[in-house]
Amino acid sequence: MTPPHQVTEALIKGESLAEKQPASLCTYNKMWAEAQEALNGLLQREIEDKLLKVQKDRITVFQMLATFYIKYVQIFCNLETAYDQIVHPQKRLVIRQVLEGVMGRILELKNEMVELENSEFHYFDDILQDLKLSPEHIEIPIPRYFIKEKLKVLREREKILAQILINAGLQDIKPKKYVKPLPLEEVIRVIQISERARQGRLRATFMKQIYLEEKRERQAKLQGAKGPNLDAAALCIQKVWRGFTQWKKTEKMREEEMIFLGMNPPPHFQRISASVARAQNVETKRCEVQGRHETEYENALVSIKTHLREIEGPDIKESLQEQIRQWFIECR
Repeated sequence: MTPPHQVTEALIKGESLAEKQPASLCTYNKMWAEAQEALNGLLQREIEDKLLKVQKDRITVFQMLATFYIKYVQIFCNLETAYDQIVHPQKRLVIRQVLEGVMGRILELKNEMVELENSEFHYFDDILQDLKLSPEHIEIPIPRYFIKEKLKVLREREKILAQILINAGLQDIKPKKYVKPLPLEEVIRVIQISERARQGRLRATFMKQIYLEEKRERQAKLQGAKGPNLDAAALCIQKVWRGFTQWKKTEKMREEEMIFLGMNPPPHFQRISASVARAQNVETKRCEVQGRHETEYENALVSIKTHLREIEGPDIKESLQEQIRQWFIECR
């Protein structure tokens, strides 16, 4: 964590703090700087538009508000990501203030658009096309610090609600086992397997009846034959084994064909990759570092204040007393 005096000195000298930070933090520092620069430009543009002549065309006004709204949403997403990932507590305080201001401005723009169109649903297709954005870019995520800061309260609330449901008899005391939902492709595959198995059982029953009838006819013709036929037994085993191996090959070929056509996901599709696992591990450690730095920062505020009171307090007190004495002497 960068000490406060180093931050102040760097800002006075005009140095970039990103040069003194590790490479993992430079990305989010750069994201913060870009978001701040975009925010300054957007605020300047809003001021210039207010100084111009008031627009009376409803479509023009809506396009202007929608453009501001989309850009503020993008800035909000960048600031929220930077706030969630940066571990420096003093930077987080600054970003938090800007982030809350941006959220307030988004609500104001949304309210103005609702009052303008008398509707809570708006269409930004033309504006998104002009800005070369997709609808995903205007989705407003829930800030992650909302959940992190109120995690304890949310858990307590869940416990209270669960206890109320248990007392009312609407929920079992025994916790239910979590059933992982299947993806759509897997559901379709299970249904196909079940239907093919049903058809296979019906066909097998029908073929078994035919086989038994043929067997009875052969036994009636070969009443004089004695002893097992080894060649027929070997031939039967070969038929069964070759049929099984060919069935496995056909199933494998069918699976490869479905993967090639994009009907089934490739193998190990649901497995979490090493990169994702590493990113999750880094995010967890980053949250731990954030908490540790926040605690150190709060403790440092108290210790520095106490240190100044103990070291500088007597000198300040003596200086003030000397000024008061001098004032009495001069005004006497």
